[in-house]
Amino acid sequence: MEPHVRKGSTAVQAVEITPNESTERAGALVVIGASAGGVRSLKTVVEGLPPDLPAGIVVVLHLSPTHESSLPSILAQSGRLPVSTAETGDALAAGHVYVAPPDCHVLVEDGRLSVEKGPKEHILRPAIDPTFRSAATSFGPRAIAVVLSGSRDDGAAGARAVADAGGRVIVQDPTEADFPSMPMATIAGDHPDHVVSADKIAPLLTAILTGPSFEHDANARL
Repeated sequence: MEPHVRKGSTAVQAVEITPNESTERAGALVVIGASAGGVRSLKTVVEGLPPDLPAGIVVVLHLSPTHESSLPSILAQSGRLPVSTAETGDALAAGHVYVAPPDCHVLVEDGRLSVEKGPKEHILRPAIDPTFRSAATSFGPRAIAVVLSGSRDDGAAGARAVADAGGRVIVQDPTEADFPSMPMATIAGDHPDHVVSADKIAPLLTAILTGPSFEHDANARL
């Protein structure tokens, strides 16, 4: 599938790593949403991200509210970035992955995270849309939304909010997603900047965030 351009523009358990307080604060934010079939895609993306990525990463995966999530350990084992469960008050650090805990939404405000019960959205908690919307409000053109494999349409409205705030949207190619509904809904809702296979997302994110034009483009979208 060719990119759609928006108009106008069983493994050994890994040890969860906690944030390093001396780590550089994130000047940009990547928010990633996934659901059914999304763990495989998430592992692929995180595996390809460099340790010096100049952005914080918040991951929302639809989870059972009654079971502890193993996703932070899975992702810590998959890549080179530190991974932790998101907690209220966390200051977003560059090159750090924060995972939404079960039965809580994760919101971003003034460079910090807030973990809240809040009303369910799409009969889900955590849901992707609240995180994406808060990223759009808090980071504007310095936010990048990524929608991966999943059923139904959570993430589509939030991705549109990121786009409307001047941020960028990347969607996993539905033809290779285990469950294509979420990517398809996002594409239908607002043509994203890029539609690519999961293995292309990390290199794309790195190129965008480290490219010489990112700061200029972000400023121009303010």
